[in-house]
Amino acid sequence: MAAVQSNSSLSDSFAALNAQAKSKAIDSAATSEEVQNRFLKLLVTQLQNQDPLNPLDNAAVTTQLSQINTVTGIERLNATLETLLNTYNDGQAMQAAALIGRNVLVAGSRLSLANGQAGGGVNLAGPADSVTLKILDAAGTVVQSQNLGAREAGSFSFVWDGRSDAGLVMPPGSYGFTVDAARGGEKVSAEALQIGMVSALVRGKSGFELELGGLGRVDFDKVQQILQD
Repeated sequence: MAAVQSNSSLSDSFAALNAQAKSKAIDSAATSEEVQNRFLKLLVTQLQNQDPLNPLDNAAVTTQLSQINTVTGIERLNATLETLLNTYNDGQAMQAAALIGRNVLVAGSRLSLANGQAGGGVNLAGPADSVTLKILDAAGTVVQSQNLGAREAGSFSFVWDGRSDAGLVMPPGSYGFTVDAARGGEKVSAEALQIGMVSALVRGKSGFELELGGLGRVDFDKVQQILQD
């Protein structure tokens, strides 16, 4: 005749099984079906061999069933999330690949003057009555200052004609710029954006990165605006 186990021993057995099931669910070493089959086999064995004078507590069985369902649910949820993540990454890769050869605005304050013009951008945290742009040479001297007018919140681009405030044509090369914005006498946060051309798509540890030539690499989600050709 099979040995009779106490409720305490039964609870310990269930606890050990659940701990093992959770560990294997995390490590992807066992499937939901395997975990459930083990649990049900142990449950049936315990019910068959329980002490008639000290039967298994219904509440204990219900608790164990709830725990095994929780483990199974977590494993299925993880599988679903992994599928969604893979789908998202595939979509992001297609979007990023479409940017190759395109100009984008990313954080930075560099201007590259060539063929008589240079472009940049601004990202405003809120609407502004006035946005003042200052173009700086390599020494940090202001060569041109202009008011870009009232702007709504968000990002926008601008073009510099390559001339100084005195109307002189500035030599080609690298310049910088600063931006100040205000609304009703209050300062509005304004982020300088620089233009870079996407030359390649690179898969990084945290996602896809865009190669912008001399500007280096930036995360795909750091792109503020895609400029028209």
